[in-house]
Amino acid sequence: MSRSGIAGPSSNCLFNHLRNCRNVSESGCTMYIPTSSQKHTREYGKIFKSHFGPQFVVSIADRDMVAQVLRAEGAAPQRANMGSWQEYRHLRGRSTGLISAEGEQWLKMRRVLRQRILKPRDVAIFSGEINQVIADLIKRIYILRSQAEDGETVTSINDLFFKYSMEGVATILYESRLGCLENSVPQLTVDYIEALGLMFSMFKTSMYAGAIPRWLRPFVPKPWREFCRSWDGLFKFSQIHVDNKLRDIQCHMDRGETVRGGLLSCLFLSQELTLEEIYANMTEMLLAGVDTTSFTLSWAVYLLARHPEVQQTVYREIVKNLGERHVPTAADVPKVPLVRALLKETLRLFPVLPGNGRITQEDLVVGGYLIPKGTQLALCHYATSYEDENFPRAKEFRPERWLRKGSLDRVDNFGSIPFGFGVRSCIGRRIAELEIHLVVIQSNNIGEKHPQEAPSLYPGSTASWQVTSLPKPLLSSPVSHG
Repeated sequence: MSRSGIAGPSSNCLFNHLRNCRNVSESGCTMYIPTSSQKHTREYGKIFKSHFGPQFVVSIADRDMVAQVLRAEGAAPQRANMGSWQEYRHLRGRSTGLISAEGEQWLKMRRVLRQRILKPRDVAIFSGEINQVIADLIKRIYILRSQAEDGETVTSINDLFFKYSMEGVATILYESRLGCLENSVPQLTVDYIEALGLMFSMFKTSMYAGAIPRWLRPFVPKPWREFCRSWDGLFKFSQIHVDNKLRDIQCHMDRGETVRGGLLSCLFLSQELTLEEIYANMTEMLLAGVDTTSFTLSWAVYLLARHPEVQQTVYREIVKNLGERHVPTAADVPKVPLVRALLKETLRLFPVLPGNGRITQEDLVVGGYLIPKGTQLALCHYATSYEDENFPRAKEFRPERWLRKGSLDRVDNFGSIPFGFGVRSCIGRRIAELEIHLVVIQSNNIGEKHPQEAPSLYPGSTASWQVTSLPKPLLSSPVSHG
């Protein structure tokens, strides 16, 4: 059967779709994107079609169909709907990075970068740098507690997690500190945070930029203008920090000194990427790393706050296996399996993205339908994560479901794949996991976390979706684990 036979909501013209998106944004219905996939799945089945402006999309919300699509990928899978990213880079004379590149250029970048940050043993060397950032985070929490009206409660700890994530990722990428957790944040960092905030808070900007045809932009100029302005700020920040590090490396080389360093030093010395490609990759990896790590950490803390019995169990495991004030490294993480399970369960309930996109590179039969080459697919990971057939009692927070009791006791892989699958999976996965594991281990010693409000667990009433999801503001206060 051809794809024309796939059920789905009626096609709206571009103006109607933009109006609908605007109404969703203004109404506060912030969970529209992920819950709409669940709604459409109930109405049309686990494979359905939709339109966004001129774009025709086939959405797949079935674990086995998702697995089929991903396993059929070739050597260089193509992401969906990256046209606006690529157009901006062409307009500004910028290179694409690992997220926006395709084909041979993507293959080259992936090959170079995967040697540095994809394997757990390669990322383990960053434990020291991450722990220094965690120490600054904890110090900042104590300072804010001392300044609080009650002398103990820190409000909106989400903002601190954002700064922690930005500082941690930048320390690895740029081999330098940004000062995000200082009392006085450098103006350059403040400017970057504002540009990042524009990109995150206006997810509709990215959607509009990709959906509005070029000929229509003079009549609807704001989305594309803001899209470009946010990218200008992100690239400017990254280029300044890359140039600073490269000047430092060059000075050492001019003096005949041996240069040793981390990721950026290796990229510069190997000369496998051009300078423009380094700028682009540093920009895109920082963008991807900051929000995903901070938002996932916020959700993990939110879930612990809503389930104090789990928080106590995690704390007891940490103390038993690592000690009460132990500063952990990557080698310690396998000793606390419940901490790892906490992250997996958090990402199942609140995946980094509600879905993933692909462009079919060959004709493909999925769910009995012939999907032609060049079709845009949306893989609805959020929907599959909430299926009871994939995860019994799927709406419940149960980290223990990820604890393997035997060699055959394995939780389904394709029901929840928050970092993607295969060669185009998230290249920063190991960094994000290490950042979250280490800070969860240490933060359990400094206080209990409370949601500012106490809504139901179901994310529809607790979340704000931008590019990724974020819980409502969290509070942090001391707690006795006795």
